[in-house]
Amino acid sequence: MSNAESSTVTSDLVWFKSSYSGTEGGQCVEIAADTRSVHIRDSKAVTGPVVRVSREAWAGFVGEA
Repeated sequence: MSNAESSTVTSDLVWFKSSYSGTEGGQCVEIAADTRSVHIRDSKAVTGPVVRVSREAWAGFVGEA
């Protein structure tokens, strides 16, 4: 994805996990949004890398999902 960027500077974001995610962990992602971007990370590796995409790219992804 050409407009994706990896970042780990996300300490001021509020993260949300999918309501479909169970309490036993497993494979899940979390998202956080700011005024320009949506940030996506692995819920099991919260200090790991983060993918950042534009709000438009995220809306397109969600619209196709």
